[in-house]
Amino acid sequence: MVNYVNPFKEPMAVRPLPSSFFILYSPNASTVFPNQRSDETDESLSQNNDEEEVADISEPNTPSENQYEEKTCDLFKGHWVPTTSEGSTYYTNSSCRTIPDSKNCFKHGRTDSDFLNWRWKPEQCELPRFDHKMFLELVRGKKMAFIGDSVSRNHMESLLCLLSQEETPKDIHKDSEDRYRTWYFPKHDFTLMMLWSRFIIVGEEQMINGSASGTFDLQLDKVDDDWARELPNLDYAIISGGHWFFRVMYLHEGDNLVGCVYCGQPNVTSYNSDFPLRKAFRTAFNYINNGCKECGKLVTVLRTFAPAHFENGAWNTGGYCNRTGPASESEVDPGMFEWQVRNAQMEEFEKARKEGMEKGKSFEVLDVTVAMMMRPDGHPGDHWGNKWMRGYNDCTHWCLPGPVDLWSELLLAILNKLTNLSSPGGAISTALKGEDSARHNSEGNWR
Repeated sequence: MVNYVNPFKEPMAVRPLPSSFFILYSPNASTVFPNQRSDETDESLSQNNDEEEVADISEPNTPSENQYEEKTCDLFKGHWVPTTSEGSTYYTNSSCRTIPDSKNCFKHGRTDSDFLNWRWKPEQCELPRFDHKMFLELVRGKKMAFIGDSVSRNHMESLLCLLSQEETPKDIHKDSEDRYRTWYFPKHDFTLMMLWSRFIIVGEEQMINGSASGTFDLQLDKVDDDWARELPNLDYAIISGGHWFFRVMYLHEGDNLVGCVYCGQPNVTSYNSDFPLRKAFRTAFNYINNGCKECGKLVTVLRTFAPAHFENGAWNTGGYCNRTGPASESEVDPGMFEWQVRNAQMEEFEKARKEGMEKGKSFEVLDVTVAMMMRPDGHPGDHWGNKWMRGYNDCTHWCLPGPVDLWSELLLAILNKLTNLSSPGGAISTALKGEDSARHNSEGNWR
């Protein structure tokens, strides 16, 4: 079993983390999906060392109605299986013009492409391929925001590439620090936003002689208003976070200092990183349920923690991620710290979902932790083109295209369920059951 760095034992850095690096797991979701015959031919993509484009775009599958047999399925329990080169990617770094430079792994020298030749296979069914036409039809006239850190933005960027194969979006807003973005799809009147937030609650970095210290003060009971004030205008809010909690932090509630993470002070209660993370999601969900009086139409989606895969060191001590294929299921230990982070998120989600049902608020979960724990091969590594960070590897974010595109396949399943729409052929129907989802809680029953 590979030993990844465990930030519960020590902070992710002993010195301030560069902002350029950090601009920055399943419920038993029962889904009625087609019992479709699986094509698991192990045909690898040919490597392309000379051109940026690595695969042809393929149209989403639209199977005929007689190919389907409805059955209940947990989309988040499964494994990665080989796929054919013909259907391995939805876009390339040539067909998607919005791929950020730091995720454009092939542009920056990545030569292996076998990591693209895998798809997620739920245990009891087939997960339909992403259908950009269906997605845009489901969100016609809607507004969707991704709320969280740079991994949340990574998801938004993946979805943007997927949808741009159907319609070219307009870039209508970009703030001075490129943290808040808004894209608009005029043909479908669909707005896609990124609302950047390190902790989703109020968190301020301590300054020493005018310089950033890498130490933060967190207000555990105050939601970050930069995203909270946008909620009344949204139809969907995809909330996530976690990577910023592994550093020195002082924790406050009201005017009181209640503890710290990694501070090492004898008179201050010391907590692991999952404590403030749990509090942060509790505060965010409580605001949605009780503080936002105009959020009746809002669907809140928790996207669970997606792990980093630094091997043999942390980001600043020589850690790297140079694998070219998925990890085996035997290498995924449910006792790993990523699972503790995911459990903290899920426990708060379950409480919020139950309260929300009483208040007419809708909560869904996009549980990616297990699937992504198996994908150490999906990160940029040293192929991220940051001239200010030469010699450092990015094992936190995800290459585009890459395994992160799964998240939008799962998001489409949630949207399809919520609107109770079928595919253009009328063959796919979904029914993610909230009650079933609640039964797979924090016990860590990922297998």
